[in-house]
Amino acid sequence: MTSPLIPADANASAGAISIRGLSKTFGALKVLEDVNCTIGEAEFVSILGPSGCGKSTILRIIAGLIAPDNGAELNLLGQPLTGHSEQVGVVFQTHNMLPWLTVEKNIRLNCEVRGIAREEISRRVDEILPVLKLEGFRDKYPHQISGGMKQRAALGQTLIAQPKVLLLDEPFGALDALTRDQLNVELLRLWQKIRKTVVLITHSISEAIFLSDRVLVMSDRPARMINDVRIDLPRPRDPKTTREDPRFGQYVTQLSALMGVN
Repeated sequence: MTSPLIPADANASAGAISIRGLSKTFGALKVLEDVNCTIGEAEFVSILGPSGCGKSTILRIIAGLIAPDNGAELNLLGQPLTGHSEQVGVVFQTHNMLPWLTVEKNIRLNCEVRGIAREEISRRVDEILPVLKLEGFRDKYPHQISGGMKQRAALGQTLIAQPKVLLLDEPFGALDALTRDQLNVELLRLWQKIRKTVVLITHSISEAIFLSDRVLVMSDRPARMINDVRIDLPRPRDPKTTREDPRFGQYVTQLSALMGVN
């Protein structure tokens, strides 16, 4: 087993996302200070850190939803990041399904707003519903499906636009532990098919280890990236085999110490 602690960016492949000197201040509150990291193409990277340290702020900056302080250098897919890009999709903790639309119509909406041809949208819907295990629920309304299904539909709303970068802001954080574990397995299965660049914000150490190629650890506010931990576990991963691997427990111990968890 290689050492889980490595210098930031040392093992990143061609960068899908590059951040240098990122700081962010809201009024008198400095949230981020000199954040630096690179996320490679098709990597699955999780960001861990104390509550309120600015993890979601980083995600929103990458998504172009808020602007960084002056002086930051941000690149997305080899180009300077200057605002929202259609190459980026975001899934938040709370789904944004419209209650008066069916699952299928909710998933179609993103592409319809972008003016994509109806025939192409239908083709994409027919392709993605079985992947999300929602094919039998396309005509159901949000109140007729479970919380886990709603979050799968939220993923579908984003993935149907075929972004190259997927940003996940604790998408399963509001669900019960069992449903969350089930959706983590499905998310990993999905990622192994589509191989998008994924950045996941999470408070769960075990979730980060199970899903990720690398885990970035942030300090308390004003936050910096303090560690870059490569998860040297074989893929494809399944819950039983992965969690029984002695290295899984070592990573839990390592990350727990970095997070100040005794």
